[in-house]
Amino acid sequence: MPTSTMSSTLPAPQSHRRRPAEEVVLGVDTHRDAHVGAVLSMMGAVLATGEFPATAAGYRDLLTWARKWGAVRRAGVEGAGSYGASLSRYLLAQGIDVLDVNRMDRSDRRRRGKSDPLDAQNAARAVLTGRARARAKAGDGPVQIARMYKLTKASAVKARTQAINQLKSVLVTADPALREELAGLGDAELFRTCARFADASNHEDVGEESVLQATRITLGLLAHRIDQLSEQIRDVDARLVRIVECHAPQLLDVVGIGPDTAVTLLITVGDNPERLDSEASFAALCGVSPVERSSGRWQFRRLNRGGDRQANAALHRIVFTRLRVDPRTQDYYERRIKEGKTRREIVRCLKRYAAREVFHLVRQLQPGPRS
Repeated sequence: MPTSTMSSTLPAPQSHRRRPAEEVVLGVDTHRDAHVGAVLSMMGAVLATGEFPATAAGYRDLLTWARKWGAVRRAGVEGAGSYGASLSRYLLAQGIDVLDVNRMDRSDRRRRGKSDPLDAQNAARAVLTGRARARAKAGDGPVQIARMYKLTKASAVKARTQAINQLKSVLVTADPALREELAGLGDAELFRTCARFADASNHEDVGEESVLQATRITLGLLAHRIDQLSEQIRDVDARLVRIVECHAPQLLDVVGIGPDTAVTLLITVGDNPERLDSEASFAALCGVSPVERSSGRWQFRRLNRGGDRQANAALHRIVFTRLRVDPRTQDYYERRIKEGKTRREIVRCLKRYAAREVFHLVRQLQPGPRS
């Protein structure tokens, strides 16, 4: 009787194709030196937690580790604008949708406790439940450059103001003859005159100093500091103007928007304006969206006290500049006054209109080279 082989009675083996990885969500609690990550399934089950250093190698290890549990398409990062900024940029470059997650509310922390793994898990759950909706800023284009220059300018302006106040306070207690010598001078001439005091002191013989001599030297040093800070501010201003002219020149064509206001609004939007879904979301981000405060027959909307207050101040400057120089805005103001609206209500409406106009202009932002 002929023998039959086993292979003749079994079906042909199928090719072992790898099943597509199931999607998982990554949550990260960020710190200065180390980040704690948590991987959750789409059903909310915790698959793993781990700690990684806040370095370039640590970012790569974190993502490689998370991908072992499934396909990572979304990530929630707590502190995406501070300790998690570099990690957010790395994840965005890898094609992952990064959402900025706020801290847990205090009642939840009191009930469940607080730890880094718990915070990472909550960041992932915020993405799963839809509580986290704000997309992280890319932070790798011209707007990030403008943000660095703006930071430098703000600190220089603050330091210059402090030096000016110190110089004038020294004058208050100075010798009467010195006060009379400098009386009546404008600020620019006062600073130039005081700067010459420091230059003259370099040629004096070293000996016992008098109070008057020390006062003149102090005024001279403060004046030199003011001049140096003023030069830094002018240099940064020129750099900011070049950035706006290169990447968002359309903003400068709008009545009421200058380079400084344009930079403020660009920083609010970020390098990836597509993260803002609508003009209403931009208005809420700037704190100019109306907030309902109605009850019964009383229908009322108040000013929004939230949002980015720097952007809100920029829109405020636009509106009041237009009220002075723009005929259309002036006509609108007069018409609404006749309708019984208050000045505050009209300004709120004008800020909302300005936000709508700016939103459509910043959507045309010309991106710089991605890192």
